[in-house]
Amino acid sequence: MVIKFLPASARRIPETVAFDRKELAVILAIYGRMVAAGIWRDYGISHLHDAAIFSIFRRSAEHPIYRVEKRPGLQDRQGQYSVIGMDGRIMKRGHDLKAALRVLERKMIRMVD
Repeated sequence: MVIKFLPASARRIPETVAFDRKELAVILAIYGRMVAAGIWRDYGISHLHDAAIFSIFRRSAEHPIYRVEKRPGLQDRQGQYSVIGMDGRIMKRGHDLKAALRVLERKMIRMVD
């Protein structure tokens, strides 16, 4: 039985997935408008092994009403960005974050008399 040890440089240490500065700027721009309108009140960010999640809350003690997820493992398939509703349904998925977040902007548009 031969046991091989890999050098430290060759071992894959699991990295966490995170939003970069540009992605956070796009998400926080929409979040800021919704907070100013009084619709949203709190958020949370989770950096996991396979995904980064931006959770949006109506109140801080509730379940998130929306989740914006970045999953780089899906980048070659349906797209790494997805917007998920409170019930767990995927509302929009895509390769472009701005395009995926347009589904949230539609919620802010209302008829004005």
